[in-house]
Amino acid sequence: MLHDREYRVRAFQVADDRLLIQGAVRDQKPPGLYVPDDPEPLTMHHMQLSFGVAFPSLEIVAADVDFEAHPHEMCPSIVEHYGNLVGLSVARGFTHRVRELFGGPRGCTHTTALLQAMAPVAVQCFWSMKAATARRNGEPNPLVERESGIGDDDSTKYVINSCHVWAEDGPAMAARRDGSMSTVPISIRRRLENLGRPIPTDFDG
Repeated sequence: MLHDREYRVRAFQVADDRLLIQGAVRDQKPPGLYVPDDPEPLTMHHMQLSFGVAFPSLEIVAADVDFEAHPHEMCPSIVEHYGNLVGLSVARGFTHRVRELFGGPRGCTHTTALLQAMAPVAVQCFWSMKAATARRNGEPNPLVERESGIGDDDSTKYVINSCHVWAEDGPAMAARRDGSMSTVPISIRRRLENLGRPIPTDFDG
């Protein structure tokens, strides 16, 4: 082994209208590669990033970057520049805006790569936020306790053209429009089947 890179991204609900997304990227070299007879791995980069996201708009309202390990003294001088994340939407157009603001010499390569891994997690939390709020309020789970299905226009706008499955002119969207295809993920369907519970007809999480 020559290199070990790890990404870790977690999302938390901090209010009915607020998400906290925390991420970290760590690069390590194996023991002894750069420092002979060293029994421990050598951490070259360890960047941590957190941002607050308004819900359901998915707009970044706060951002914080911390460099735990970095190769050069001047590396942390870019940290404050990532305050420009505030005001960006993590949904449509995020990747393009991140490249414009933080690509190449305008940012830290590793922090910007971490950003690209974090934004989709916020979008993945769209239905998770609704489920968590319902659970806390003692209400039925909107994902698995509605006989009429759970798709709506708010969630659909975040998946259209997000990947080959959800291409606007593709078969999945056509099947969704005419109601002929369940969008419940395989993992949820299998778990519900194993538990002997009914399967909802629609899902976008």
